[in-house]
Amino acid sequence: MTKYSNNFLAHALRLGSVGREDAPFLFFGDEFQSYADFFENAEKLASVLVEHGIQPGDRVAVQVPKARAMLELYFATVLAGAVFLPLNPAYTGHEVSYFLNDATPTIFICDPKKLDDLQKIADLARVASVLTLAADESGSLTRKRDASQAGFIAITRRADDLAAILYTSGTTGRSKGAMLTHGALASNSEALLECWDFTPSDVLIHALPIFHTHGLFVATNISLMSGSACIFMNGFDADAIIDAMPKATVLMGVPTFYVRLLEQKLLAHATNGMRLFVSGSAPLLRETHERWSKITGHAILERYGMTETNMNATNPYVGERRPGTVGFALPGVELKICNPVTGELLENGEVGVLEVRGPNLFQGYWNMPEKTAEELRANGFFITGDLGMIDDDGYLHIVGRGKDLIISGGLNIYPKEVETLIDDLDGVIESAVVGVPHSDFGEAVVAVVVSKTLRSTDVMDALAGNIARYKQPKKVLIVEALPRNTMGKVQKAELRSRYKDILL
Repeated sequence: MTKYSNNFLAHALRLGSVGREDAPFLFFGDEFQSYADFFENAEKLASVLVEHGIQPGDRVAVQVPKARAMLELYFATVLAGAVFLPLNPAYTGHEVSYFLNDATPTIFICDPKKLDDLQKIADLARVASVLTLAADESGSLTRKRDASQAGFIAITRRADDLAAILYTSGTTGRSKGAMLTHGALASNSEALLECWDFTPSDVLIHALPIFHTHGLFVATNISLMSGSACIFMNGFDADAIIDAMPKATVLMGVPTFYVRLLEQKLLAHATNGMRLFVSGSAPLLRETHERWSKITGHAILERYGMTETNMNATNPYVGERRPGTVGFALPGVELKICNPVTGELLENGEVGVLEVRGPNLFQGYWNMPEKTAEELRANGFFITGDLGMIDDDGYLHIVGRGKDLIISGGLNIYPKEVETLIDDLDGVIESAVVGVPHSDFGEAVVAVVVSKTLRSTDVMDALAGNIARYKQPKKVLIVEALPRNTMGKVQKAELRSRYKDILL
């Protein structure tokens, strides 16, 4: 039992460190933060949230650089019975405005460097309070934390209460808020902890961002739940990761991490004491997998998840980690491959749409009951939209992505959002946005634009201030017409094939 036992997720995340309060949780530079200090700060921040009007079920929106205090704020939001809503720091004011108006948070925490612009946006969205947090841990949020007292009494929350909302783009260009419950987050971390054999003696290199599932709900939650430690980095730095490996046991990353680490001369020596390398958020090329194994003697463990489902499948910790696959369903999770038209269950070896069911699933899309009904079946299965195949050995292969999703550097990009902005430009007749191979990011955005008056630079310049940088095209091609089939539909597969080498 813990003093948070009435709060489902807080209790689950606290159990692993009971009796080990003085043990390190976060290493940063030559310093560390103990579990006791982390939970004390979280309790102080929970009091700050309540003082600023937070009630159970209210949303706390956060768009800040990666900082230790953001993790404290996440746990504080859970303690206060509120709903954590992290936003990518790369989002522009235009994008943030949509999220604030859609989610209607009571509190918004932003980077003090952006306060002047975002305060106006928050005021228009009728956000009650705006606080600040910088990468160096300064800001009004931490000042108020340090002036508060620990000892906050956790608000009662059950497994089916909301803990977080993560926005994921839709093919219509309108972002959808995936509602994640206490039970979904806790069950998924418990399954991963079991599958990946985490113990209190583990030390994770945490170089992932903490505004999405991988860095926040996989890396952080597993560390908390196991009572292990993190070497907390502000972002990816190959040299820093190589230096940290002799003191660590686990690295979680996106394929880009491993591509860049393979360029490091000291990689083979640095990885000697490591026990696990996990990759996700984008497909890992077979070549990268094989080069890593050859140089380090370690096989990267690839897993598969989504914002709406948390993690669904993983290659085995003990057993063959098969390149080009994402392994087997997690404990308690069901996977099936279905005919995309009829929904009929397909045999092993046949490609169809992947459907998932389990305690890891989201509760639905925020304020979108119709969209929820389209993608969550009455029998509890979620239609992922991903095309998959299960081989005769039971390994899951993700062979394609429905809805034309682009994953660049581990971040999701939906073409329709970019196309809508391009099509609104004077002089644009039509456009098509596709993902093509990129040696560093896995995939990157290319925009194919039909226009008689615009140049590529005109389109690039117009997008720069209206959409996050990672969504902006790496190349814009001006053409006379887009390829279409007999029904008039743009053939994006042909565009991907035609321009597959343009960024390599």
